[in-house]
Order: sequence, then structure tokens, then C-alpha cells
Amino acid sequence: MHGSSDVAHLVDRQPSVTPERLIAQLIPPPTFADVSFDSYRPDPAEPSQAAAVQTCREFCEQAEQRRAGRKKLFGKREVLPGVGVYLDGGFGVGKTHLLASSYYAVSGKKAFATFGELTQLAGVFGFLECIDLLSDYVLVCIDEFELDDPGNTTLISRLLSALVERGVSVAATSNTLPEQLGEGRFAAQDFLREIHTLAAMFTTVRIEGPDYRHRDLPPAPEPPSDDDVARRAGEVSGATLDDFDALCAHLATMHPSRYLTLIEGVSQVFVTGVHPIDDQNVALRLVSLTDRLYDAGIPVVASGTKLDTIFSQEMLEGGFRKKYLRATSRLLALTAAGQAERTIT
Repeated sequence: MHGSSDVAHLVDRQPSVTPERLIAQLIPPPTFADVSFDSYRPDPAEPSQAAAVQTCREFCEQAEQRRAGRKKLFGKREVLPGVGVYLDGGFGVGKTHLLASSYYAVSGKKAFATFGELTQLAGVFGFLECIDLLSDYVLVCIDEFELDDPGNTTLISRLLSALVERGVSVAATSNTLPEQLGEGRFAAQDFLREIHTLAAMFTTVRIEGPDYRHRDLPPAPEPPSDDDVARRAGEVSGATLDDFDALCAHLATMHPSRYLTLIEGVSQVFVTGVHPIDDQNVALRLVSLTDRLYDAGIPVVASGTKLDTIFSQEMLEGGFRKKYLRATSRLLALTAAGQAERTIT
């Protein structure tokens, strides 16, 4: 089964997403489908990690108590406002693991979303409808709370304030830069200032430690040739093969909320002709796709430039630096998985 003529292409897919589907997607990604507080392995050299587990466990108990409310006369219940926990730390210290563990530890209605997914949800349903949708939830988990978009941060802050008043508890993680970790609670201060209406309800938890994803990860591998990528794509059942520029152009034709449906059922993604990007919009769409691929655990094999050089130095010095570094870290992990797939077969 050689040749690329019979390989599927992402650019041929035109996914659509219903509101119901958007709600159904609000669960931890497949990578974190089986995690728990017990499966989190704190680094003995980093006491903040074990402390974070304990804080999250206590937060989950409080969240359930808050949702249950306080009994009043005649059997009525008084709604108690929700509580909040904010996990602050660099890449790969296990913040998402703890966030997903919190999701699974709480019984009742709950939602797990990235910051981007939550803003998409508010965009699709409208602000008030979004409050109605989530107001009887026990817990809303937000992964990678982003502070680089003031408009969205204000929107989400208002949304969370309304939910907390109605008894919903909120857990969030940061996307602090590795080199900012030495600057004390930099991201935590930013976060609390941005959500000043909510700040009092959040307990900030600092998690220290090196990026576990890079503990055994080699530097970006030398990319294979275009022909090699096309040949390998033809040998993998359920794979897709796309030209980088064509794929980037296709991503521009749809809302990022559709990217998850775009890659549904795909076993491995093959891309030819990767090159550095200097258009911010193209780059941000690629970040969204990378997040979806990473969440779904879909290996990537790409030819062209090395994947740690896609985002130009100029971009890495701009306002979306955190997103680009996170995407690079995740792309390297996915291509390492692509290499591993090859050694297995």
C-alpha cells in the first residue's frame, strides 16, 4: 500500500460542530482520561508537588460541600458561593494531571475546558446562555488560563464571577514561562489582578519542578524527506497526509472549535513542507491544532524545517510567547511519538 494517492487528507474534511457536541467535548483530553491524585507522582525533590495534591483534594471536598449548600429552616437550602484553586507553574510539572484528577474526584455535573474552548463556548451560546448552561455545575476546570488577551480574560472573569455566585467552584492552571519561574509569583499576581472580582475566592498553589516532558526527550530530530513522509503515510492505516501551506490555509476556513472534529478518527498526521511562519494568525491556528493533536495523543511526522524553528524569534518575543513555547514543546513530544511508532512497526 505505497504511494499517497489513497491516503486521506485533512484538507478534504469539512467538520461541523453542534452546540450539543461542544458541551459533550468539555471533558479531560484522552491523554488524561485515566489520571487520578493517586497516579500523580510527586518529585521528592520538589515538596510543592505533594503539597499541591493535598490542596486539590481539599478543594474537591469543599466544591461538593458548596454545591450542596447550607440547610435552612423548612428543609430549604441556601446556595453557598463556589471556591477556587489556581495551579501556578511552568511547563510539564503536572498541572493538567492535577486539574483532570480534580475533575474526576468530584461527583455531579462538571466541565473541563481549555481557556480557548471556554471563550469559544461563550461565543457560540452567548454570555447569558453560557451562565445558564453551567450554573448548576459543581465544578468548572480551566486549563491554561491565558492572560495575553484582555478582552477574553475580562469575558471569562465575568462569566466565572456569575457562576461562582451560583455555587459553582472553579479550578484553573496557568501557562507560566519556564524562565519566569525564578521571578516569584509573577503569573499568580497577573492572574489575580486580571480576575480581581474573583481573586478573593482563589487559593494559589505554586508547583515547582523541571518539565517532565523533556526529562528524556532528545532535541528536535532531523526531519525526513517529503518522499519518505508520503511513503510512510501510505503504510499507516487511518493516517492523513497534507502539505503544510495547504493545511494552514484550510485551518483558516473554519472556527478552531471544529479542529477536534477535523482530526477525529485519525491515527497519525503526516505533513510535508513545514517552514517557519511569520503570520501571527496562521501561527495561532497552528497552536490550536497542536493542542487538539496533543490532547488526542495523535503522533506527528513532518518534513521540512525542524519543528522547534516553526515560530520565528520575533514571534517568540511577542505577546503570544507562552502559546508558541507550549506548542513547540507539544510538537516535539508528538514527533517523538511519531519516531517511536516507526521503531515499533
